[in-house]
Amino acid sequence: MLISNIETIPGKKITEYYGLATGSTVRAKHIGRDLMAGFKNIVGGELKGYSELLQEAREESMDRMKKHAKELGANAIVNVRFSTSSVAQGAAELYCYGTAVKVE
Repeated sequence: MLISNIETIPGKKITEYYGLATGSTVRAKHIGRDLMAGFKNIVGGELKGYSELLQEAREESMDRMKKHAKELGANAIVNVRFSTSSVAQGAAELYCYGTAVKVE
């Protein structure tokens, strides 16, 4: 599956459009990560636990978007974007979406 954050796949021609392909995941904070984040807020530095959590969420939402696009018959997704929203105290959705297309 080819993925692009622009409206085309460089070097390829879009021959069909299938519509919106989406994928999302909802993640909650982890108490251990929250504790370490609290300490890091005092001394500064990267919150590696949260960086890892967000990377996992991005990968999972993209995998779900790719699966959805494949179900639509696409072999590529263009104009891919990410969005986040809070769904409950301590939990957030990471939503990935783009246009499912066929390219040659």
